[in-house]
Amino acid sequence: MTVQRPPRTERQVRIDLAAAYRLAALNGWDDTVYTHLSATVPGEPGVYLINEFGLGFDEVTASRLVKVDVRGRVVDGSGRPVNPTGFTIHGAVHAARPEIECVVHLHAPWGVALSMLPEGLLPTSQWAMRLHGRLGRHRYEGLALGDDEQQRLAANLGTLDGLILDNHGTLTVGRSVAEAYMLMHLLERAAQAQLRAMAAGAGRVRVAEPALAEKTHRQWVGDGSEWDGDVEWPALLRRVDRLLPGYRD
Repeated sequence: MTVQRPPRTERQVRIDLAAAYRLAALNGWDDTVYTHLSATVPGEPGVYLINEFGLGFDEVTASRLVKVDVRGRVVDGSGRPVNPTGFTIHGAVHAARPEIECVVHLHAPWGVALSMLPEGLLPTSQWAMRLHGRLGRHRYEGLALGDDEQQRLAANLGTLDGLILDNHGTLTVGRSVAEAYMLMHLLERAAQAQLRAMAAGAGRVRVAEPALAEKTHRQWVGDGSEWDGDVEWPALLRRVDRLLPGYRD
């Protein structure tokens, strides 16, 4: 189902993206100054916002996000530094998937651990079943710096909701910042639950049958009129306003 929503403004996207950085910091998803969350700039095809390199996630504000194009060139005249490894991943996804607003790539603890498992994410929880059949995999090729890898990464993502980056981390995409953030929340929760259960059960876990996992996924996404994050995002903004304010600046 195609959902018609009011057009977003750059200011709205900047605030949501800065809030997502702060929320990631509160969750312990940050990796000092590495990894990125990015979002497209409304009305500027091929241009997206990303964090200034050297800032902690808890320091990101709406005004300090940097505009870059899909080739990684800073286009806002600021000359501020951005991490070149971010271009390979985020530039590739934004170029291949212009319909999405946000890309979240993390080295969060449970997601990195999951990326080491050959079987990847299993339908062992409701969280995991939301992502059933919606995650691709991308083989580790060293630090993500090459143009050739961009093509392979985009092909592995296809039209899915995210990727497990082998021996590296995780990635989710969304039609809004809120959706990409919530899908990462679900992925990290699902990974944590699966890995804890595997540790407690010496590798033995109860896995839902494919038909049940597919049914649960369909129930979760419904008719497509409600996106992940629609309900949760206002509460998450209130949380970051209380605990780590200043991101709207």
